[in-house]
Amino acid sequence: MKKILLITAILFGVIIIIINVFSIKKTNELTVEPGILKVGMDLKYPPFETFDGNNNPSGISVDVAQALADYLGLKLEIKNMDFSTIIPALETKTIDIAIASMSYTKERDLKVDFTQPYFYFKIIGLMNSEYAKNNNITKATTSKDLWKIKNTRFIGLIGQISSAIPQSHGFDVKMHNDKGNAVMDISQNKADMLIFGSDVIVHANQNYPKTTEIFWSPFEVSPICMAVREGNKNLIKKANNFIESMSNDNGVYDKLSLKYDDIIHHFYNNNTIGLDFYINAE
Repeated sequence: MKKILLITAILFGVIIIIINVFSIKKTNELTVEPGILKVGMDLKYPPFETFDGNNNPSGISVDVAQALADYLGLKLEIKNMDFSTIIPALETKTIDIAIASMSYTKERDLKVDFTQPYFYFKIIGLMNSEYAKNNNITKATTSKDLWKIKNTRFIGLIGQISSAIPQSHGFDVKMHNDKGNAVMDISQNKADMLIFGSDVIVHANQNYPKTTEIFWSPFEVSPICMAVREGNKNLIKKANNFIESMSNDNGVYDKLSLKYDDIIHHFYNNNTIGLDFYINAE
């Protein structure tokens, strides 16, 4: 009888160990550190990724990250890093997921796995004012018209869409690794056009209103996705389920609109532009 009880106890203990190991394995498939969702983003792109007055991570992407962590029942940890290091951080398991206004590209998709889009960014342009005047560029000028101006001096950031788009149309692009220096070159007439997301372009124009103008016709509508390391099917599935829930009544989109619409109105100096500008693909 004692032998039977001993064998039963041992078997029960083995079963408990197997269950715990399996549970840990499943948790580790979701996060690099159990109980914590480590999110990578570059906190220098307001109103999406920035710091508040107390130097805490703040902005639309931070709120999306917090909502995802709550949805998963995990504690949020924001990892501030240069945008160019985010994909390597996923590959080395430094972070679990990127929520960093990252646009889907085929090149990036070779290295990481993307969720479905949760925002859509309009890619517009910052022009030098003299360039706009000399080429008779108006609000009616489209990107198709612009590609016909063959002497346009494009400037872009290394590895980003600002350089990839003009290069795809056969233009040489002067490369920078710093957004501020690229904007300064436009202002000083050392370059003609910088292509970027609308938030960056509007902010740059506000800093240099006399020497720059905005090219509003979208070059591209860029799907913004979350990214995880390749093969992390558990997290990608849960993140996609979360994204689908964002449009629910009183869901994440509604809450973000209430919080950020006035900020976006002020940012663009346009009361017709709110969070819907980023939610809608058109």
